[in-house]
Amino acid sequence: MLKALANAMRVRDLRMKILFTLAIIAIYRIGCFIPVPGIPFAELVDSFRSADTNSALMMLNLFSGGALEYFSVFSLGIMPYITASIIMQLLQGVIPTLSRWAREGETGQQKITRITRYLTLGLGLLNAIGYLFLFQSSTFGITFDTSVVPLWATSIIIVATLVAGTALIMWLGELITQRGIGNGMSLIIFANIIGRLPSALWDSIQTSGDTMQGVLITILVVLVILIVIPAIVFIERGQRRIPVQYSKRVVGRRVMGGQSTYLPLKVNGAGVIPIIFASAILYIPAQIAAFFPESGGVQAFGNFCSSGWGNWVLSFLLIVAFAYFYTSMVYHPQETADNMKNNGGFIPGVRPGAATVQYIKDVINRITLPGAIFIALIAVIPSILYSFTDNALINTLGGTSILILVGVALDTMTKLESQLKMHNYDGFFK
Repeated sequence: MLKALANAMRVRDLRMKILFTLAIIAIYRIGCFIPVPGIPFAELVDSFRSADTNSALMMLNLFSGGALEYFSVFSLGIMPYITASIIMQLLQGVIPTLSRWAREGETGQQKITRITRYLTLGLGLLNAIGYLFLFQSSTFGITFDTSVVPLWATSIIIVATLVAGTALIMWLGELITQRGIGNGMSLIIFANIIGRLPSALWDSIQTSGDTMQGVLITILVVLVILIVIPAIVFIERGQRRIPVQYSKRVVGRRVMGGQSTYLPLKVNGAGVIPIIFASAILYIPAQIAAFFPESGGVQAFGNFCSSGWGNWVLSFLLIVAFAYFYTSMVYHPQETADNMKNNGGFIPGVRPGAATVQYIKDVINRITLPGAIFIALIAVIPSILYSFTDNALINTLGGTSILILVGVALDTMTKLESQLKMHNYDGFFK
């Protein structure tokens, strides 16, 4: 791996992309600690930490990479964009125009992306107004200085800054995707999780009164995480290879075909998308609960979706459902079968046409279920352990975080490896 990284740094184009990606992530992390203007910073931090019993609020802070705790310009995080993306994905199956744009290639994708951006800003505006009301409520009781600037002007500045921060995060993520290495939005989530690790390690050590005991518990948690990571990599790289045979045909004076190959179907074809989508769906009740801190029913519902057995059951079901949903969008059995038939290919023992389409669908459904259950269990079990141990490291680097970290790392390494092979270098995967 170190040799592959050294080879990547020798290639000027790759070196610039890697450095550009790291620079954008550094800019993002700096923005997470710059508070919005007009906020009494010290009073806010003290009030936020005293309200840490609100699990919905803690969930929002976790997704923002700790930016919400400081009410920074990036407090809204990447979740408005992810929520907008989920809405657009779902609408593609309902609105024929969006479905047609999705099939038009790059031109149609640009139209969908433009609508997603506007929807992101709209959601960001709603979230910003909600956060403003939250920190002015009795839960926090933050008092704004109105001796120089009136309250309505301060409120407008705060909301505008938060929406601008959302737009900037979206732009930074797209810059990484276009000019850097890997998917920009996924890397921003990656940076949020990594950014919480130092404080989580320290809190884990301080969990018990005995520092040595805290160190031993932390080491044990890290060892368990290191054991789980290879299992996640194994599932992420696992494939079901369907054999495909191509018949011989004569084209001019040349004999074409007659070769055997395979159709690779990943066990976890959706990657970390089901985790991110499920987290975004459960993020919405927590967001609503944060906006209505004085409503007992809304708070109870938000906490139900953010912690406890309600969160475990909903997370498990949503992850499995989104795994099937996203896999159906990635794989197109009808198109695959048509391409095989047009090129003289067939699956041994399966008739071409409708039988091949049904066979591929059945295989996808069978292999998706164990992959979906695996990632759902990895995401839920650490949350259950955290409810009994209150260990900060398990909460921060739980199953969802590990799956996202491993998935994003593998995706980024795969893209970097393809770039290395273009320059005749060995990649990360031997």
